[in-house]
Order: sequence, then C-alpha cells, then structure tokens
Amino acid sequence: MLHLLRACCLLGTLCCANLAMADKLRLVADGWPPFTDITQPNGGLATELVTTALQRAGFSSGFEQVPWARALLGVGEGRYDILINAWYSDERTRIGQFSVGYLNNRVLFIRRKNSTVDFQGDYSTLHPYPIAVVRGYAYSQGFDSDDQMQKVLVHNFPMAVQMLAAGRVQLALDDELVARYYLSRETPAIRNAVEFLPTPLSSNQLRILVSLKNPDHDRIVKGFDQQIAAMKADGTYDRLVKQYGM
Repeated sequence: MLHLLRACCLLGTLCCANLAMADKLRLVADGWPPFTDITQPNGGLATELVTTALQRAGFSSGFEQVPWARALLGVGEGRYDILINAWYSDERTRIGQFSVGYLNNRVLFIRRKNSTVDFQGDYSTLHPYPIAVVRGYAYSQGFDSDDQMQKVLVHNFPMAVQMLAAGRVQLALDDELVARYYLSRETPAIRNAVEFLPTPLSSNQLRILVSLKNPDHDRIVKGFDQQIAAMKADGTYDRLVKQYGM
C-alpha cells in the first residue's frame, strides 16, 4: 500500500509538471524599445504588460528577442506561441489570433530638415518619393496595400534613419516614441538632420498575436484580454506605464 501511495504521488507530481510545461508559452518580439527590449528591466513596457497579464491568466512564459521577420515567421510556423508587439492586418489573421489592443502607437513620417516633402493625409502625394520601411511591418491598410508607393525595405528603424540622413531615401516612419528613443542614441549629425511631420500616417493598437498552431490560442487570447481589462481596473496597468515614463 505504501509503494502504491508513493507511486500515485509521483504520478500526480509528473502530471502537474507536464501541465506547467504545456502552459509555458514562448513569447517573441523584435527589439523595439521602449516597448520590447531585452536590455531594459523586464524586457520593456510591452513585454512587462504582456507577461503580467498572461501570468494573471495562469500562463507562465519565456521571452526571446529576434529580428522582426524571423519573429513573424516563427509564429506562423508554430516555433513561437505569441508575438508580443503586433499591429492588426488581415494577412496576419491567417497565422494567428489577435488580442484586443493594449497600447496605442502613433506612426509619424520623418524627413530631412532641408526637405520639402510633406504629408497631409493623402497617400498619393508620396508616390514620387522612396520611403524606408521595416520589412514585415504593417503600418496602415491603405499605405501597405498601395503598390505605387516606393518602399525601400530595411531591417530596422536605425537603418532607415541613417539612410534618410544620407539622402538615400526621402522619408522614414515609425511609432513616435520608438523613433524618438532611437534618435536620442544616434550621432548629433544624424539626430539634427531629420524632423517629424505632424500628420500621423496612422494610430495603431498594439496587440498580441497568438499562433494558430497553438491549440489553446482562443483560451490564451480570452485570458489575456480579461486580465488587461482587470489590470486597467485595479491600477496595475497605469502603474507599469508610469514606470516607463509614459
């Protein structure tokens, strides 16, 4: 009887361990400070908000930072469970399920200070100009689907702004806070050579994208959405946002 009891206890322990391992979600994002950045405490604001909400929903997780294109491909293939920092696009619904928006991003164009290029909301006025865009990013439905736009694909925003300052493109664009973060770390020659245009290309909700390869994708999204709402209600959300100076 004693041996049977020990065996049952061991089996129960193993089952619990396997369940915990099954719920260990693989989170991924590119380096996109101040939102996702492994050099910052707890991986940046978006990473901390997401991991906190998931933990409250009963999911443990681990985070990996890789280039954007690899992160998106990995979610599509099921190598990662959750892309932390996704903007909605119809195309991405083929590989994952979106959560509600949990942060807002205002996307602005950036030009050289001696440039006369302007944007007042009409995409067609930008057709003559080469624009640096990060490979795989979704900026806005109209902009992304405009095949007359001269899009120059780059790996990240620092590359885009360096090309802009060198005159190799006429415009770059990114979330305003992200762009300002990177510009503050550029050389004065680059930082002082460019300026923001005031009219936003878009205002996007930042969401998580849960891989459809994960059979629990619907449960994960519902749990995340519920806990983000609860965090806003109990003050946890505002406390975390203020910690990052926003």
